[in-house]
Amino acid sequence: MPLRLLSFLLHGLIAWRLLPAWQAWPVLQASLALLLLSSAWLMPLGLSGRNMQRSRWSRALIWGGLICLGLFSSLFVLSLLRDVALLLLAAANALLGLALPMDTLSQVSGRAVALVAALVTLWGLVNARRTARIVTVEVPIADLPPALHGFTIAQLSDVHVGPTIRRGYLEAIVQRVNSIDADLVAVTGDLVDGSVQDLASHVAPLAGLRSRHGSFFVTGNHEYYSGAAAWVAELRRLGLRVLLNEHVLLQQGPAQLLLAGVTDYGAHHFDALQRSDPVAALQGAPASAKVRVLLAHQPRSAAAAQRAGFHLQLSGHTHGGQFWPWNLFVPMQQPFTAGLHKLQQLWVYTSRGTGYWGPPKRLGAPSEITRLRLVPA
Repeated sequence: MPLRLLSFLLHGLIAWRLLPAWQAWPVLQASLALLLLSSAWLMPLGLSGRNMQRSRWSRALIWGGLICLGLFSSLFVLSLLRDVALLLLAAANALLGLALPMDTLSQVSGRAVALVAALVTLWGLVNARRTARIVTVEVPIADLPPALHGFTIAQLSDVHVGPTIRRGYLEAIVQRVNSIDADLVAVTGDLVDGSVQDLASHVAPLAGLRSRHGSFFVTGNHEYYSGAAAWVAELRRLGLRVLLNEHVLLQQGPAQLLLAGVTDYGAHHFDALQRSDPVAALQGAPASAKVRVLLAHQPRSAAAAQRAGFHLQLSGHTHGGQFWPWNLFVPMQQPFTAGLHKLQQLWVYTSRGTGYWGPPKRLGAPSEITRLRLVPA
């Protein structure tokens, strides 16, 4: 009830600010009012969708609620910016003696906010639902052994199988990953949003991943929300190697590549024994492994990874911000939002994510399947 009340209050605020701009077109004004009323009712269902019984109707309501969440986000932000702009223009009229037509500006901007919010929500939906494209990134490694020149890692991250991402979506991703013909596949967390009981059949396509050295997984924060122990067991059953503060040695000709994985940066809040520890992940590592790669869900593991002596860290978590303006807030928590960066001697690649979380909406942060190639520096 508190969530629903908040939803109606916020939608009422938007209606108060935008509906007067459409009074010249009563039919469109009534349609916008009905849309806002429907959104106010549906949005809480999308936010609490994991607690609803699973049926065709409940999934439809969750879909509607999450699309409305994306629409509301744009309406709210754009309405706020509009009000600030109108306030500044009104102040300019009063202080500078300008004669700006405030009534006309208010009407035109009110209509523009509604139209732009609808268009970006529709375009964001199309972007989110398409199969992620393959993004190729070359990572220069100093003293890279010749046998590892061109070593290829296919990275998936933040798929978020759950209320709106199901088996078919993941099957298309697996098919595209297999087209890379990678040396290994790395899944850097936040694979699921829900329990093994609800989602096992939708995650099952991961068993079809193909690469020379196999598929590897590290936990993200959403695995801990969804029952990490059960998911670790299920992913191992599907044939993925789960790395919990540990490493494996991969032999490529005469050279060895050390691949390590740590639990999520905040795992200790759920299980004190699973505190993320890059140093522990290297315990017992031989000096012969000249290239050390770490899988860590959150980019903020990078400082510890750099001190531990890794050469490359693969992360996700940020979604690249997913859509404006939330990308502006990512740097408040994470050192990197997306792409390849360097922290002293450590390269950090942060994926924009292969799926999406919450509203099916992506703008300015396209989903990706990353093809990382190691090349000599």
